[in-house]
Amino acid sequence: MDTKQVKEIAETMRKNSLTMFELTENGTTLRMERNLFEDSTCNNNTAQEVTKTSDPAKDEKAPQSDEESGCTLVKSPIVGVFYSAPSPQAEPYVQVGSKIKKGDTLCIIEAMKLLNEINSECDGEVAEICASNGQVVEYGQILFKIK
Repeated sequence: MDTKQVKEIAETMRKNSLTMFELTENGTTLRMERNLFEDSTCNNNTAQEVTKTSDPAKDEKAPQSDEESGCTLVKSPIVGVFYSAPSPQAEPYVQVGSKIKKGDTLCIIEAMKLLNEINSECDGEVAEICASNGQVVEYGQILFKIK
C-alpha cells in the first residue's frame, strides 16, 4: 500500500465522519483512527484550502503564517501517524507554552514504518498543538501553531 492510498483512505474517513478503519493486506495491517473532537478543535478545512491553492515546493521551504492570530503554522509534510514523544513512556517533545528554536524536534510522523522527525522552521513558543498522539494526519494538515 502506498502513501497515495493511505491519503485517499484518510480523506474518505474525514468526508464520511468515520472514526476507525482497519485493513489487512498481504500480512500487513493498516489501522487508522481519528478523534472527531480534535478535528473540530483545529480547523482542518482551512489547512486543505491552503494546500489546494499553494505551491507545495514553496510550503516546504518557508513556514506559513496564520494572519488572524499572528502564528506560524507547522503542517504535516506527509500522511502518517502523529506521535508527540519519542516513545510511549517519554515526555512529549513540546507542550503548549514550550519555547522552541529553529531545528528543534516538534513531533514524529510514522509513515510506511519510517519515523520522520518534524522540526521547527522558526524560533518561538508553541501556541497550539492541533493533533493528538496516535492520530492519523494528512498531508498539509496543521500540526502546530507557533507564535
